[in-house]
Amino acid sequence: MNNTAYTQNITVQYCFPYINSSCRKEVRTGPGNILLFIFLSCVSVCTVFLNLLVIISISHFKQLHTPTNLLILSLAVADLLVGLFVMPVNIMMLIDSCWYLGKIMCSIYPIFNGISMSGSIYSLILIAVDRFIAVTDPLLYSTRVTVCKTLLLIILGWSFSLLYAFIFLYFNDHLLPSQALTGCYGECVIYVKYSWLVGNIAIFFLAPCSVILILYSIIFKVARRQAKAVRAVTRVASNKHGPKVSRSSEAKAAKTLGIVIFVHLACWIPYSLSVEKITSLSVVWTVFAWIIYMNSSMNPLIYAILYPWFRASVKYIITCRMFVHLS
Repeated sequence: MNNTAYTQNITVQYCFPYINSSCRKEVRTGPGNILLFIFLSCVSVCTVFLNLLVIISISHFKQLHTPTNLLILSLAVADLLVGLFVMPVNIMMLIDSCWYLGKIMCSIYPIFNGISMSGSIYSLILIAVDRFIAVTDPLLYSTRVTVCKTLLLIILGWSFSLLYAFIFLYFNDHLLPSQALTGCYGECVIYVKYSWLVGNIAIFFLAPCSVILILYSIIFKVARRQAKAVRAVTRVASNKHGPKVSRSSEAKAAKTLGIVIFVHLACWIPYSLSVEKITSLSVVWTVFAWIIYMNSSMNPLIYAILYPWFRASVKYIITCRMFVHLS
């Protein structure tokens, strides 16, 4: 009975029926698979939509052209690439296990994937550094952190991501087009060396998480110290309102810190624990990859939607009021 159910859910066909060397494809048509495809497609659409709102908001309104918002814009661009290109390609491969984009794209796609993911992580680090300077040195923040310096850091960050992607391409033998693991036409298997897997964990998980955790722990300590100072001053001025305001500010800072750390760690820890040689056809690799992709859906919610300016700008965009000012 199990074999019969399996045969009904998976229909064996050919990726390219008119090519003799074509791979056989597995068309997954079960109810569970259909629901999975719908869910992942909705995630991809929501990722693109939310990050587009962030990009349009910050790009259109000049009042939002601040260093912090430029970093959020960089993060939104990286997450947009994940939702616009990385997620759809993965959904395509999950539907019938065939690769329709050719052998060259099979080698280029993981590079594009790495650029978008590393750009997202680098933006998260810059946001943590920006908040660290703003909290620890608020009086000199405007002089130490400017729009020009922020743009330069963003360009350097994306350049580093591009450079690392090309290094990953040329030094990982199995990603070279001449050595791609394609046993038949319509197959794309990415085999990652153990050394590169460990290197990716160190560069894209251990180092960023260490920096973010250290910076936000310092931010939290400084925020608590500032809250105590404000509470002491406001207690003298008004015993009724002072403690309430300081406690709410401290709680808000702690909540934001907890969300940032929890989401980032929750998305990257499963991948970091997979220190074994795995391929892109592995179920473990697929699950862990999609958990990381979910981070691109959560970032606009954490770093943008919680800001009042984002809610106000979204109303302008959705109601098309921004076009009224242009006319």
